Amino acid sequence: MSSIADPGPVRRGVAWAGRAFDAGRRGINNALTKAGNATGLIPSWTAIRDAWRRFARFLGRQMPKGLFARSLIIIVAPIVLLQAVVAFVFLERHYELVTQSLAAATSRDIAAVIELLAASPNEDGVDEIIRVAGDELNLGVAILPTDTLPPPSSQPFFALLDRTLAGLIEEEIDLPFWIDTVGRSNFVEIRIQQGERIVQFLAPRSQAFASNSGIFITWMVVTSLILMAIAILFLRNQIRPIQRLADAAESFGKGRPAAANFTPRGAREVRRASAAFIKMRERIVRQMEQRTEMLAGVSHDLRTILTRFRLQLELLGDEEGSEELRQDIKDMQQMLEDYLAFASGDAAEQPEATDVHALLQREAEQASEGQPFRVGYSGDRVITLRPVSFRRCVGNLIRNAFRYGHRVEIRGYHAKGWLTVHVDDDGPGIAEDEREAVFKPFYRLDTARNIEASGTGLGLPIARDIARAHGGEIALDDSRLGGLRATVRIPV
Repeated sequence: MSSIADPGPVRRGVAWAGRAFDAGRRGINNALTKAGNATGLIPSWTAIRDAWRRFARFLGRQMPKGLFARSLIIIVAPIVLLQAVVAFVFLERHYELVTQSLAAATSRDIAAVIELLAASPNEDGVDEIIRVAGDELNLGVAILPTDTLPPPSSQPFFALLDRTLAGLIEEEIDLPFWIDTVGRSNFVEIRIQQGERIVQFLAPRSQAFASNSGIFITWMVVTSLILMAIAILFLRNQIRPIQRLADAAESFGKGRPAAANFTPRGAREVRRASAAFIKMRERIVRQMEQRTEMLAGVSHDLRTILTRFRLQLELLGDEEGSEELRQDIKDMQQMLEDYLAFASGDAAEQPEATDVHALLQREAEQASEGQPFRVGYSGDRVITLRPVSFRRCVGNLIRNAFRYGHRVEIRGYHAKGWLTVHVDDDGPGIAEDEREAVFKPFYRLDTARNIEASGTGLGLPIARDIARAHGGEIALDDSRLGGLRATVRIPV
């Protein structure tokens, strides 16, 4: 059997090392802090960390928010960085080496010609040297009539050839010279003062300089663009299934029917997410259908009982207390309708194009009962939504406004993909700390509203439930008329 050594010393050693590391870090931090406070030059670790966090937050705000743009940066940034490194290494190292070799050969040829010209005793020898230089060395040589060199010209921005060739000529030939690499497109001109004469040399640029850098850069840029185009095409194909899934989820959240051609596509993870969304949508729809069917059965049974009560009251005639019973049955019927409307939510209704302005005008006329009101609307009037449920939503708000106020204003507008409806009244309003509680089912705010006009406590919950089924929300606020403002805002 193998024995296990006591781990106590090991644990104590690790703990001692950890304490020593923490103590050392605190000591360095304190020393830097004291030095920074004393000199004002060395920041503490805390200042460095805070500066880094501020920079990270700034960078996060500047970065694009879309998945396609971020993925494109992930692909493009390494390609651009790689091309920059390759260009620097190749152009600054390889081309400098090649240019130096070519310029060295050219400078040696020029030095040889200068020495031959200096040793030539007559004009015939000079002409022969010029001919040999042109035929064998590919150098254009001429004796200029002037005896002075031109003033020094400004060096070009990319002065690699000027620096290299000028340095080599200065080493090879100990004579005054003048060089021009920009005056002629295909030649490099060198003038050397030899005694009382000026010798002009015209060397092909390709003979003194590695001139294929343009081809290299062109190929590098073209291949980079081709690779990025291919990456963008593949990336768009990968992003499109995610966008379709988001559109399907948003459409389902707004209560609209899902696209008929929506199927799981794309990468394996995206397919799993799409399949999970489809199953979740089916379960939600099935649950809502089951709830609606169950409530329809309950409604049928309860209505049968209420009808029986009503028939029995009719048989009793006008006996004492029968009118109160009839009113109770009527209230029970209304409560039953409200309960069913709250529970079912018109889930099976399909969206359709609806004139919202006409819908608001019609609801206000039906609920006003002679009270003054005003309806205003701006923007596109025809909007796709569930007309019956939306009419119940704004109808509850409008009836509440007429019930508790004397003057009502209804204003709707469609802008930037949102439909907004404001319902203002001049009633008693609702305290700010109770505006969220009134959306709870069966909650009655009798202290703020008229007790005799109090309903079942389901008007606002039904309205909010319908608004949320459309992907929107309902909010309560102070009205400019002095009462309450109810705002419905849904995306369209």
